[in-house]
Parts: sequence; structure tokens; C-alpha cells
Amino acid sequence: MVDSTALDSAVADVSHPTVPLTPMTVPAHEAEARSKAFHDVMDQRRTVRDYSTRPIPDGVVEWAIRTANTAPSGAHVQPWRFVVITDPERKSRLREAAEAEEREFYAHRASEEWLAALAPIGTDWRKPFLEDAPAVIVVFEVHKGPHSPRPYYTKESVGIAVGLLLSSLHQAGLATLTHTPSPMKFLNEVCERPQEERAAYVIPVGYPAEGARVPDLRRKDLDEVLIRL
Repeated sequence: MVDSTALDSAVADVSHPTVPLTPMTVPAHEAEARSKAFHDVMDQRRTVRDYSTRPIPDGVVEWAIRTANTAPSGAHVQPWRFVVITDPERKSRLREAAEAEEREFYAHRASEEWLAALAPIGTDWRKPFLEDAPAVIVVFEVHKGPHSPRPYYTKESVGIAVGLLLSSLHQAGLATLTHTPSPMKFLNEVCERPQEERAAYVIPVGYPAEGARVPDLRRKDLDEVLIRL
């Protein structure tokens, strides 16, 4: 017969410390309603390119980044850095550098197929939102360096964190856009970050401009994205 006391002691005596789980308790009869309520809020989220100069309430961006920081990551390395730019001069530098890359993209780098896919959205090399939005969050992947460990599943981890970031900002009534100029090496200089950090997303944050419009797009229906086995 196994001594359960000894077994519990052995389980506790491991190289990685643990703490008791405190699960979020949701009554079963409320689960679907809560899931639907979250969907109904997120279903209103749209990528916004026209921003008001209305200031962002204090603390909102910080709480959104705290939320992003709760994301799972490979080996719990948390390989992300969030650089929040609010200084007008630095936003101007960011826009100038981003638009230089975007001119090359639209004129030479993008395939005809890619440009055709972008046509319904109406984008071009001009990126005024990088100056108009009150804040721009530049998200960096953190790779191995003098003061950072080797990350695992870096892109997946950072992608999940950005999803939480966008969700949190939307819940606070703020609009966002995920801008990914390519290449992005200029962002290390603009944001004064070391080479082991690699820019992944540029996210303007703020309130939509009065009268802002968005492309008339349709999301896929559930039966187009869900497969049950």
C-alpha cells in the first residue's frame, strides 16, 4: 500500500515550485451567456485608421499591457516588450520612416496578388495615423541577448499577447490598428531598443475621429471556421 502522506511530500518536493490554483468560478448556467456577451463586445471591434486627438484616460494603456503580460508563452520566458510612444516628435520620426518602407512596398515589393487583396481595404503608403493617434505601441519580440534568455515559440507567444492587448483596449472603448511595415529594423533606432529586440507590431491607440469610416467587410460565418471531429 502506498503511503499517501509520503507521496504528497514527494510531489511537493520538486525542482519547480508550485502554488494552489485559484480557478475562475463561473456557474454552468452562466457560461454561454458570458461567452456571448464577450463576443458581442468584440464583434464591434474594427481596425481604425482615422483618429481623434482626444487624450487617452490615464492608466488604460498600462492596464492593457498588464493584461497582455498575462499571456501564455513558451517556457514562460515572456519574450515581449511594449514601447509606448506619445511624444509628437518621435511619432513624426516613426511615421516618416514607416512611410519610406511603405512606399517601397507598394511600388516594388508587393506582388500583384497582394495588392489586389489589399484593394478592398483602400490602404496605401500614407500612414497619418502614426502621428494622429495619441499613443502608438510598438511591440517587440525579445530574443536571446546579454540580458535576455533564449525564447521559445516567440512569434506565437507575442501574437497571443497582442491579441489580449487589442481585446483589453477595445473593452476600454479605444480603437486600434495593427500596422506591420516591412522591414522593421528602423524601429530599433526610433524606439532606442537593442538588436536582440525585433519589432513585430506597430499599434496606434486612441479614439476614432468624428465621422470615421471603415471598410465594408464581412467576417466569416462560424461554419466556415469551425470543424467538429
